[in-house]
Amino acid sequence: MEFTKKFCIKSDEGFFHLKDGGDGNCGFLNGKRCGVYEARPTQCRTWPFWPEVMNARSWSKDVASFCPGVGKGRVWKKEEIEEQVQLQLKADKSI
Repeated sequence: MEFTKKFCIKSDEGFFHLKDGGDGNCGFLNGKRCGVYEARPTQCRTWPFWPEVMNARSWSKDVASFCPGVGKGRVWKKEEIEEQVQLQLKADKSI
């Protein structure tokens, strides 16, 4: 709860997001790498499988156009994606 108060903001849609570091980037970003990778919050661990971008239009606009990793790496099974979405939903409800 303290982490959320200090480092997060709640969107108009009711989702929590990390505050930026004053430059528009994540406050935990060190160069191009995550400075808290092993302890990153659920928001980061579940990206890009967030409930609000799990439709084709949002995925194309908010994920594929932003993330250079889309289309690279392993293909995730439907069940794995659903598990990540549920983790994010659970995290959002617990705050």
